[in-house]
Amino acid sequence: MVSRRHPIDVSELVERARQAEPRAVARLITLVESGSPKLREVAEQLMPYTGHAQVVGLTGSPGVGKSTCTAALVTALRQVGMRVGVLAVDPSSPFSGGALLGDRVRMQEHATDPGVFIRSMATRGHLGGLAAAAPQALRVLDAVGCDIVLIETVGVGQSEIEVVELADTTMVLLAPGMGDGIQAAKAGILEVADIFIVNKADREGADQVARDLRYMQSLGGRHSEAGAWRPPIVKTVAARSEGVAEVVAALDKHRAWMRRTGELQRRREHRAAAEVEAIAVEIVRRKFGEIHGAAALHELAVQVAAGKLDPYSAADELVGSLVT
Repeated sequence: MVSRRHPIDVSELVERARQAEPRAVARLITLVESGSPKLREVAEQLMPYTGHAQVVGLTGSPGVGKSTCTAALVTALRQVGMRVGVLAVDPSSPFSGGALLGDRVRMQEHATDPGVFIRSMATRGHLGGLAAAAPQALRVLDAVGCDIVLIETVGVGQSEIEVVELADTTMVLLAPGMGDGIQAAKAGILEVADIFIVNKADREGADQVARDLRYMQSLGGRHSEAGAWRPPIVKTVAARSEGVAEVVAALDKHRAWMRRTGELQRRREHRAAAEVEAIAVEIVRRKFGEIHGAAALHELAVQVAAGKLDPYSAADELVGSLVT
């Protein structure tokens, strides 16, 4: 027997998601991840409800305790009555394309809390530590009433600063004994961090990591400008929830500073511009794919191969054919 799926009623789905129905929220994010033809309609329906959630990115090298810290933060935020969304971006399985680690398994204590929505997303080969669908998934969690959304990135080292493009506040986690002081300078995370967290602070070397960070901050950079935000350095033992209250306080202070200086609006406008650009590029890529094997492209390739046309002029002609 052939199963017949009922057509998706986006308005009904959005309404159910707005009522905090987990299945509806999950279905919306699935539509985002799958690039559903309904995606435009979903975006239009969600738009009036977006722009309220505080978006916090957590990044750092593998093994520093990002998942443990995320779970501890969720607990602290729920204690003050905030609705929390978590996008945990995992490495992709090379076979299934699915999330490999499954952060939802590591945050089981929150699995039955109706005020928490946790979603693992696979990078699916996307570089930069984030899934390509993350911006739209973030929009879903914002629209369904999350007060704060935590984005935990995959932990891929120096290419992991892409989270800055999505987050209002970026927290960089480091840990003693992992060469993180040197890695911080190499990866440029001193420039992207709004808050530093030295996790596993009960281990030997934690104070040295904090000192190294303070020293590198003293060397200058964008945070040394007049009136600029100077990232605080918070020491935590996330496994015991030690120092987590101080992290929440630092988040509140940074958000207040951004609102006072207009930085929050600037970051969100930059984020919107990047999102629009990404969608436009994808539209062009798809249109290119439609004519990839067409006679127009083949003819241009023949001329370039024969030395009758340079590749830049050929590209100009191809782009011209895409927009007509």
